[in-house]
Amino acid sequence: MTAIPNALPGPYSARAAANAVEPPATVGERTDASQITHQVWRTGVLASFAWAALGSLTLAWPNHEAGFTDWAFTSEFGVAALFVALVLVVWSVLAPKGGRWSSSVRAAGQWLVAAPLLITLWEVLTAKLGALPPPFFAPPQSLIEVVHEDWSRLALSTGHSVRLLAHGFVLGALVGFATGVWIGWSRVAGYWVHPLLRFLGPIPASALLPLAFFFAPSSYAAAVFLIGLATFFPVAVLSWSGVASVNKSYYDVARTLGASEWFLVWRVAIPAALPQVFVGLFMGLGASFSVLVTAEMMGVKAGLGWYLQWAQGWAAYANMYAALLVMAVLCSGLITLLFAVRDRVLSWQKGTVKW
Repeated sequence: MTAIPNALPGPYSARAAANAVEPPATVGERTDASQITHQVWRTGVLASFAWAALGSLTLAWPNHEAGFTDWAFTSEFGVAALFVALVLVVWSVLAPKGGRWSSSVRAAGQWLVAAPLLITLWEVLTAKLGALPPPFFAPPQSLIEVVHEDWSRLALSTGHSVRLLAHGFVLGALVGFATGVWIGWSRVAGYWVHPLLRFLGPIPASALLPLAFFFAPSSYAAAVFLIGLATFFPVAVLSWSGVASVNKSYYDVARTLGASEWFLVWRVAIPAALPQVFVGLFMGLGASFSVLVTAEMMGVKAGLGWYLQWAQGWAAYANMYAALLVMAVLCSGLITLLFAVRDRVLSWQKGTVKW
């Protein structure tokens, strides 16, 4: 074996000799050396204690009846909290530190501690002390009762709301996107349509509720129109702004290469404006949810808005809180889905777009 000359003086030569004597590790050896280790997750242990305290308090402290029958599903709620505590403590001790799921759970660690504390405060003020009087305020276990006894009506209302929201949102987004691109590209549309958009756009869609129900052939069509109108304005404005703010040099380069007008619109203007278009979609989704509740309260015969009105009419406030919780989860899920679509569609712009 020939000796390797010391080309570099000092520690660099020693380092080179060491690397020459010991060959680099293979891929498998590097994987074994960097193998994921199990480490106790302290925040998870703290969260498990918080959930265990919630379950123990729920089971050990008798409910304050205050003239009402005892709240149902109290024992089941306490056992469920203890089960969550058990799962968290097992996860905190045995789950590996790396990995996608582990990273996501660890990122939500502080919320896993705060959630049982807030629920405990809710439980104490309602079921245990009666400081927040029923039936206007219901404890957490009442939501379990609503799901157990009225899940079919709640699920049917959720399905109707999702269908109505999908029809109105998609219709408003498509028309708003086309209108915004038209205004941003065409000088004629910018002269005639843009002033009308700025004049009529800020009017709340719910203010047109009587006209929509008068001219629409059915209450469902009127609700779709109102939701679409609420989505239309932010999408149209942001699409117009995105197309109008495209760097003119992009068009000059494309024209130099022989691009047609349609190519400039579809392959230059629209891709460059997509970040602002998605901002308009996010704003339109929030506006469509507010109009959804109003429209379902006034006209349609099913949906979460109708369910809220029905619950208020019968003083079933636990049902009302359950419907509000379903709406919050539904809105959050749709926003998360829209974020995923945006990241997928705009993946080619990473590095050039501020995320």
